[in-house]
Amino acid sequence: MPLVLATDDTGGPEIFASVQGEGPSAGMPVAFMRLSRCNLACVWCDTAYTWHFEGDDRPHRDGATFDRKANQVTLDEADVAERILALGQTRLVITGGEPLLQAPALAKLLGLLPDITVEVETNGTTKAPTPLDIRIDQFNVSPKLAHSDNPADLALIPERLDAYATDPRAWFKFVIAQPSDVDEVIALRDRYRFKPGHVFLMPEGTDSATLWKREKWLAPLCVEHGFRMSDRLHIHLFGDTRGT
Repeated sequence: MPLVLATDDTGGPEIFASVQGEGPSAGMPVAFMRLSRCNLACVWCDTAYTWHFEGDDRPHRDGATFDRKANQVTLDEADVAERILALGQTRLVITGGEPLLQAPALAKLLGLLPDITVEVETNGTTKAPTPLDIRIDQFNVSPKLAHSDNPADLALIPERLDAYATDPRAWFKFVIAQPSDVDEVIALRDRYRFKPGHVFLMPEGTDSATLWKREKWLAPLCVEHGFRMSDRLHIHLFGDTRGT
């Protein structure tokens, strides 16, 4: 089964080199690959073009929907591997959408990239089957809080959070829009016993002014509760744009 990727502004596959903007690998040079489709629908999602297609009535704050044909491109794994290798990077970040929805094709792709370190950005609701799991070096898990407007029974699955909490490759990154969101993170940390130092709080926002404003009150909360804070470097560098 081929991979279904998101498109960049030219209509080509969203495969590019940049610096990682978030989480434990922030600032590292990487290759990025963005896949299409998601099983959740965050109302503030900044990559809604990966899932909010015409006919999808799930709410999004922008109210925009996207033409599926114009925002998806299907490529075989060998083609994708060639494009990634051409970027000359030693680390690959696979993002989405929800990448693990395409696990069989991803496992085949990563078999063609044995010398690349692999990060997968996931919402934490699904599992990487063994042929894929053995090829992943780092999970960036971003469970969705109540302000995402996803039902908790879909977004916060105990079995999956238990598994990630005990996986040394997993790091947790929570999107924070208001101080009360941190209370939810504290409750999840206490319930699932996330590893100390493996939890990041990241302000929600798609422009520098919003991020700076929220980081000013978020930083003291990180200090108080022992969380790490993640910025969004790509927003400061490139704005809210595809392929960056």
